[in-house]
Amino acid sequence: MITPAENTRKAGNPAMRTPPVVSPEAWEAARQKLLVKEKAQTRARDALAAERRRMPWMAVTKDYAFEGADGKVSLADLFDGRHQLIVYRAFYEPGVFGWPEHACRGCSMVADQVAHLAHLNARDTTLVFVSRAPQEEIKRLKARMGWDMPWFTITDSFDADFGVDEWHGTNVFYRDGDRIFRTYFINNRGDEQMGGTWNYLDITPLGRQEVWEDSPEGYPQTPTYKWWNWHDSYIADAAPDKKWVEVSDAGEAAMRKHDTDKR
Repeated sequence: MITPAENTRKAGNPAMRTPPVVSPEAWEAARQKLLVKEKAQTRARDALAAERRRMPWMAVTKDYAFEGADGKVSLADLFDGRHQLIVYRAFYEPGVFGWPEHACRGCSMVADQVAHLAHLNARDTTLVFVSRAPQEEIKRLKARMGWDMPWFTITDSFDADFGVDEWHGTNVFYRDGDRIFRTYFINNRGDEQMGGTWNYLDITPLGRQEVWEDSPEGYPQTPTYKWWNWHDSYIADAAPDKKWVEVSDAGEAAMRKHDTDKR
């Protein structure tokens, strides 16, 4: 076994004390030991998401107005006909470093990580960005940076009312008919995890909406994996593709057998 000190000397970097270099067997043993903790963290994350789905809701009683590419819209309009809405407050406006060529560097990194929105939309969820920049500048910025998410202009006290007037943050809302509720909020380093489909769904009141999840009674749930699709192939209310059902069933069975064999 090569010691860390020997390894750093061989790498030609005496200031960097890297871990030891070991045999394939020892490496796999170390990986399996760490995997126990990683699986525990995954289960803890699922439990936290289940608790999040049971958080109380706050009624939104004030009317909010935004400017979109096609003119003035309300908070309800941002849902785009869906029940769940995720709103990220990005800092792009006069006074922000980089204006008008760029938005905030951190907010831009968040925007760069946003996955294809078709997967969120398939789970009855809409994601939008909001800023105080005018639509003309937002349109130009999106084209320059290759961003496709809907991006609206704040025109009133929305940012101050929902804790994002001085710093970025992600608010989650649920629409029940004409009523809108605030269900969750995360900011600071909590926003680091945002961008992926799963992390976005895990902060919504309905979650991933798969049968394995611990959700309150009556919440919508469908068989695990079966709703997945290519982002250009989702069709509303369509039954899962039979071939994909077979493939995903086989994959799930293989994973369960592997976990059982490892015990």
